[in-house]
Amino acid sequence: MEFRDKALKELQKYRSTASEKTALVGLDGFIDVIVHPVAQRRGQGDDFTAMKTIEEFGNRILGAAGKSTNIELAPKLEKLGGNGPIMANALYKAGIKTRYIGALGKPDIHPLFKDFAEKTDAISICDAAHTTAVEFEDGKIMLGTMASLDQVTFDQVIKTMGEGAFLDLLSRMDLISLINWTMVPNMTSVFISLLDKVLPILPPHEHRIYFFDLCDPEKRSQGDLVTALETMSRFQPYGTVTLGLNLKEAQQVGEALGIPKQAVDENGLKALASLIRQKLSIGTVIVHPKESAACATREDSWWIPGPYVEQPLITTGAGDHFNAGFSTGQLLGLSPLGCLTLGVSFSGFYVRTAKSPSLSDIEEFIRNWN
Repeated sequence: MEFRDKALKELQKYRSTASEKTALVGLDGFIDVIVHPVAQRRGQGDDFTAMKTIEEFGNRILGAAGKSTNIELAPKLEKLGGNGPIMANALYKAGIKTRYIGALGKPDIHPLFKDFAEKTDAISICDAAHTTAVEFEDGKIMLGTMASLDQVTFDQVIKTMGEGAFLDLLSRMDLISLINWTMVPNMTSVFISLLDKVLPILPPHEHRIYFFDLCDPEKRSQGDLVTALETMSRFQPYGTVTLGLNLKEAQQVGEALGIPKQAVDENGLKALASLIRQKLSIGTVIVHPKESAACATREDSWWIPGPYVEQPLITTGAGDHFNAGFSTGQLLGLSPLGCLTLGVSFSGFYVRTAKSPSLSDIEEFIRNWN
């Protein structure tokens, strides 16, 4: 495929600059337990049949209305989680100099985050939240306990780091990625504090990227969502804003902004990305379903198919790896097609291996993509 050849050439040309690029990611942090819901158990351990679809799981729950039921969640993996840590870990693995600020444990960093915290010289501002990720062949259900994220505020960051150290850190970053707006209640106020108190006094950096991901805003009001989107757009004068959206998020954003529904095909995805970008007047909007990905900039819009796999080893974190791949492409100066290709390749590698890829891994993955 032509887009893969183009991405490979660009990656080979620019990948040596990865170690010169810097990224700051925040502000969440979760302890993730990946589970499979048991449909029928035959014996101990892994001797069971898992529920394959969300519909099957839903029907089991609906059948208990007025009665009760017992659903076993068989643990498959416990790992560091949160959209921020997963994205930051993937950026680090790709060779980007990555720092992290977020909810990793207080007063001590949780053992699951210790290696990550050392690699990213992380600053922890409060305890991590918890997620039980119930995985199915057709999606996942994330069950969260996240009261600790109420402590993620601008004032808490300053209190923990010190104002001077925080300003110095921001001034040196090529990428600033603040994600998981949905689950961090004070994130919009963090954005406003940065816009009002910090960015106007930072040294100019016209090529800085501000990357945002809402992370499933269904539980937030439409008014809150529009306010957050309008606040994100205010970062554009200080660099360039990229908004990453999966299909569901893009449709929710489109509805909130009064954009007509679009078909879920190449032209429809490109149109949706373009219309959202125009409404918000930002640099780039990405729309990435499981099977493909599209993006729009001021110049044009693009679409590529993805390396979809029927039975992934893991799905929790796939979108965060897409974000890391796309952002890595932006940092390296790849074309929009190249950035999309890195995005779907990072995600494709991860769901097949449950590991974050190096750039060498990505080159091999793109070459061997079937």
